Amino acid sequence: MDRLDNTVRPYAWGSTTAIPALLGTEPTGEPQAELWMGAHPGAPSRLDRGAGPVTLADVIDADPDGELGEAVTGRFGPRLPFLLKLLAADAPLSLQVHPDPAQAESGFADEERRGVPLDAPHRTYKDAHHKPELICALTPFEGLCGFRPAAEAAALLDGLGVDSLKPYADILRAATPASDALREVFTAVLTADPEAMAGTVRAAAEAAGRLAGEPGPHAAALAAYASLARHHPGDPGVIAAMLLHHVQLRPGEALHLGAGVPHAYLRGFGVEIMANSDNVLRCGLTPKHVDVPELLRVTRFEPTAPAVLRPEAVDGEETYETPAEEFRLSRFVRAEGEAPRRLPPGRPQIVLCTAGSALLTAGDGRELPLRPGESAFVPAGEEIQLSGPGTVFRATVAA
Repeated sequence: MDRLDNTVRPYAWGSTTAIPALLGTEPTGEPQAELWMGAHPGAPSRLDRGAGPVTLADVIDADPDGELGEAVTGRFGPRLPFLLKLLAADAPLSLQVHPDPAQAESGFADEERRGVPLDAPHRTYKDAHHKPELICALTPFEGLCGFRPAAEAAALLDGLGVDSLKPYADILRAATPASDALREVFTAVLTADPEAMAGTVRAAAEAAGRLAGEPGPHAAALAAYASLARHHPGDPGVIAAMLLHHVQLRPGEALHLGAGVPHAYLRGFGVEIMANSDNVLRCGLTPKHVDVPELLRVTRFEPTAPAVLRPEAVDGEETYETPAEEFRLSRFVRAEGEAPRRLPPGRPQIVLCTAGSALLTAGDGRELPLRPGESAFVPAGEEIQLSGPGTVFRATVAA
């Protein structure tokens, strides 16, 4: 087991205080959006086994079977298939979807054939992998996820009283099946004349802000849409977001994001785990490239209830079950004096402390204490004991 030295990513939407407060460090005044734990080539964690700091990616490259286990390398190749993060958002992230495995593989191969550079701003597929995700809230967390039923979306748009939204509401009420209606409106919003759409966004945002203060089933969602427009004035993604469910997570609840489901994180602090991929197709709320034809091919337009998860507890380990094979996230909330817990070997693990303290003990007696925000990598062949009063997240491979 090895303590990890992790990189903070300073994206503009990040909180200036949440990650420093957890780590017990002074804020820099700059956004600290994500703390990455894993072997992603963009910011691999570092560790020191006595010969100086090296990246976790280099450690795995030197002995994939020893670090990951033969079952993992046989299924996913010589790479850690997940990335664990602390994510701290003070402003909305882009509205986006992720491809399924077949779409990612074919999309990547197509862009490779056409010679699109990997770092080109118009490149859509960075690799050949899909990107399921899970976010677990450490604080109240707000996001958007999945299409509303068409009739519900029509009622929300109608309630704003904006003339230029009425044609979209009419389509949502009249077209069948609901997936066709959602596709037609989503496409129309993203391909509309930019100047005309900017006016619609302004009017819709003003109405949403005004109505958010009144009692009603959509008050919190309307406040969120008005906030989106303040951060992204005139962006068609604001109207596209109104077709989606507004989700509010309580601490300990999680949201699973599967392929083709449009989503955006809005605000909050949480632990995120995902398949180790960079494939994101953006719908809006971003200055980055929006590939509308590919986006429409990948997006699933069926109304989808948000996949809000509460952990399933077995013998003190609370697990967030998802269909993803690349990762499995669980949590231990341990009391003072609680007996040590064995963390079985066989697959690679990253252990993260988020409250209190934790102590990892190896079979040979080596000990590694963890404070909030600190993490450790445990190779597949190592069995450890977890003790100490605190909250600990365990990331490993499901399959």
